Amino acid sequence: MIYTSSTPAGEIPQLDLLSLLFDSPLCLATENTLLHAEAANPTVGITKAQARVLTRRIAHTLRARFGIGEHGSGKDIVVVISTGQCILPILFYAILAAGGVASLASASFKPEELARQIQQGDAKLCISCPASQDTLLSAARLCDFPLQRCLVLDSPLPHGRLRMLTGTSPQSIISESELDWERITNKEELENSLICLLYSSGTTGPPKGVKLSHTNMVSAAYLTSRGLRDHWETKGKWDYRTLAHLPAAHVAGAQGYFVIPFYMGGVTFWMPKFDFVQFLEYNRSLEISNFFSVPPIYLLCTKSPLVKDHFRSLKYAVGGAAPLGKDLQIEVSKKLGVHLAQTWGLSETTGSVSGGEVDVEDLSGSVGPLLPHMKIRIIDEDGNDCPPATPGEILVQAPVVTKGYYKNPQGNAESFKDGYLCTGDIGFVKDGRVFVVDRKKELIKYKGLQVAPAELEALLISHPYILDAGVIGVYDEQLATEVPRAYVVADQSVISAKAIQDFVKDRLASHKQLRGGVEFLGSIPKSPSGKILRKDLRAMALASRPVKTKL
Repeated sequence: MIYTSSTPAGEIPQLDLLSLLFDSPLCLATENTLLHAEAANPTVGITKAQARVLTRRIAHTLRARFGIGEHGSGKDIVVVISTGQCILPILFYAILAAGGVASLASASFKPEELARQIQQGDAKLCISCPASQDTLLSAARLCDFPLQRCLVLDSPLPHGRLRMLTGTSPQSIISESELDWERITNKEELENSLICLLYSSGTTGPPKGVKLSHTNMVSAAYLTSRGLRDHWETKGKWDYRTLAHLPAAHVAGAQGYFVIPFYMGGVTFWMPKFDFVQFLEYNRSLEISNFFSVPPIYLLCTKSPLVKDHFRSLKYAVGGAAPLGKDLQIEVSKKLGVHLAQTWGLSETTGSVSGGEVDVEDLSGSVGPLLPHMKIRIIDEDGNDCPPATPGEILVQAPVVTKGYYKNPQGNAESFKDGYLCTGDIGFVKDGRVFVVDRKKELIKYKGLQVAPAELEALLISHPYILDAGVIGVYDEQLATEVPRAYVVADQSVISAKAIQDFVKDRLASHKQLRGGVEFLGSIPKSPSGKILRKDLRAMALASRPVKTKL
């Protein structure tokens, strides 16, 4: 069965991303709108008018000095590794204006990881921030990347600074000349363009380079903003003020910080890296009205006694990147003072496929209705459509879906079926809402019955003494089947492993019990976007005892 959205949204703009943001009347930012500012010092910021000039100047530098885009757009990869800073989105716009491809790397990368991305993407230029310049230097040496093609970006505004990584001169090399971007309106050219490479989180395997086009990023901005714009038209507009606290190398950063706030006429305040105490204070002092965050941060908000009136200005909060249990969703909503909306999507869908509701109390645990222009199928293991309300793998067809992975034909063959993206997520549709159960490869099979780790994790973190949890399947030789094992962050002097098992026993069916035991950790391993790294938990299980774990 095919499911589509019942919400009309009109035609998606046939524009390149920069023209949508800087030229189109659909963008709500005026020339004087403050777009990006430093959270620690909001007087350091940049307006739309200033951003246009600086974008063109950096674009000229990239083209004239380093040849980015000189042989056509979508060919030259620029790897960027940076902590949060308000000039970072300007660099992103400039790479696109020059005709390059922005390949965003996690600021937490080790040199070996960055070197892999440089090599995978055939990078022509690499740019770091001051905090990551040593990582770039080491990575460049590891993969023999020319040091004269390594730069450092930092944010003394209004002009910013782009300097060489090596050498003694601290002078900025940003040109006084300007290079304008190419305006594109041809539908086929927009759809087949390559402007951004985002690497999948690698929770179940090596990261893959997700190719994003103008159509992908324009569609995502247009469609995910419809709910909020409709709400503003009927209930009145508020100032859009968000806090960049998640990694910019994730789709939440590339789309959620570089594009959507700009398109909505709002300002993004930048944190160099996430710090919970500062995060709370910035929400209060900067009067943050909108933000997207991930379950680990929302969990902190519910568990921490530090949270008081820090979210008093908040109007709209969204959770995603990993399943958020219904009980936690309710608790977060109480703590924030607004209804926490859930969304679901992937890097491969340029962010959200479902969600987008504003001020709607949904206590079902769903990730909301499908956004406009989205089409999904739910299939079983044999590729057949599942009956209504029956879980299966979710397949997506939409203008936000990537054309594929960068130089990875095997990944493309595995991930696309009859024009649909195979998401690997298990879910179903009920009453017009999408419910996501778990990742296909992460489901535990106990005697043929499926157990979703996310369900167990949601229950475990609802316990007041459990700060965080991750669940995997381990093979039990005596039972000859997989069984769930929990890894928890908790004080063993306050709660025991048996008490945790009893807590689950009283609340879930027999096949969902923690027969694999309970292990205590100082922290649950997670990706920068907040997804549990189950492969790390499986490695711990293999190291601790000779059991067979699900690979």
